[in-house]
Amino acid sequence: MSTRARILEVAADLVARSPDGDISTRAVCEAAQVGAPALYRHFGDKEGLLSAVVDHGFDQYLATKRRRGPGADPVQDLRDGWDSHVDFALRNPNLYRLMNSPAMRTPPASALESHRILTADLERAAAQGKLRLAPELAAQIVMSANVGVALMLVSRPSTFTDMSTSTRVRDAVHAAIFTPDVATAGPATDEARVPPTAARLNALLRQSPHSPLSAAETGLMREWLDRLSNAPTSFSA
Repeated sequence: MSTRARILEVAADLVARSPDGDISTRAVCEAAQVGAPALYRHFGDKEGLLSAVVDHGFDQYLATKRRRGPGADPVQDLRDGWDSHVDFALRNPNLYRLMNSPAMRTPPASALESHRILTADLERAAAQGKLRLAPELAAQIVMSANVGVALMLVSRPSTFTDMSTSTRVRDAVHAAIFTPDVATAGPATDEARVPPTAARLNALLRQSPHSPLSAAETGLMREWLDRLSNAPTSFSA
């Protein structure tokens, strides 16, 4: 293994095990058993090292996208791309936070490539008449929302506990960029009316100063209505 590869491997391991994702060049040099001049010769500075770590880790995620050919349905490719992006973030939280850190003044090459892949899928959707915005603008909207959801899930797991949040945001964003025939599954069904009805009843119960239910019954009713309001159903899958 070359000196550069050893330094990179050690740095990636330290980032993954760090409580906050931060590492020092001294710790990297000690673990890789190299002097500081060797690290700076290969990576320039700490930012260059961290950028290389991000590219090294995210390259594994992008490899699957490079290998797959475009599917017949670009919209499904975009749905799958969103989900795989979030899955990568959840499996590599420190690396993902590092990739999107303001401290990274120069965007890693992997981030730029990911954006190009997204834009290409949107261009295919536009060519099929399924996009209501220019692909470049749609790509900015999708990437902003995708990264935002992923960062919240990995940075605030105690607050963002419902994993269906990602799917719901994805579908809302897609409804904004795709033509109505693509974004909607058809007319509302009785099943589709359950969540908004439950949410409305729950809100009315919270606003009502008087209730024939006991405190325990009210708590249980609200729990049931929350479940009905939030539970994914076939119409929103």
